[in-house]
Amino acid sequence: MNPSGDVMKDSSVNLTCSIDANPAAKYTWYKENQLLLSGEPQLVFTSVQSSDSGEYYCTAENELGKTTSEHVSLNVKYGPQTSTLSVSPTGEIVEGSSVNLSCSSDANPAANYTWYKENLKLLQGPEGVHHFSSISSEDRGNYYCKSENKHGQINSASLFLDVQYAPKLLSVSV
Repeated sequence: MNPSGDVMKDSSVNLTCSIDANPAAKYTWYKENQLLLSGEPQLVFTSVQSSDSGEYYCTAENELGKTTSEHVSLNVKYGPQTSTLSVSPTGEIVEGSSVNLSCSSDANPAANYTWYKENLKLLQGPEGVHHFSSISSEDRGNYYCKSENKHGQINSASLFLDVQYAPKLLSVSV
């Protein structure tokens, strides 16, 4: 494999099958046991994508026999492509209920998440869930998350968390 090891999304990658055979061998390429291409000793990716990650191998065959190469792993690395924020349960959120904000992202390696309320940082870590065991009216506001790995970062859209609550007696005056 050239380049060897992990590769960045959109880079160029060549997988080469080198076999010594007489008469010349016919090459066949496989990705995780699925037939890809037949005939060429090279498998060329001009712009490798995340869907190209996986295990590859080739076979070479002539009228005297067939051999199979070792497997090579292609691991395509990329920064977060999307960052999606959702709330559960959906619908009306009532004070005192349990609520989860979930942030998900497509990234390799997996993203770390930073949570924000009204642009103030709340917490950071590998978990994509911010849990309110008993949500209060003070938790009402705009939330978003940032998904980040060493290859990039992206913010989710903002989500307004509206917490419903019963009337509270603030003061009585005469």
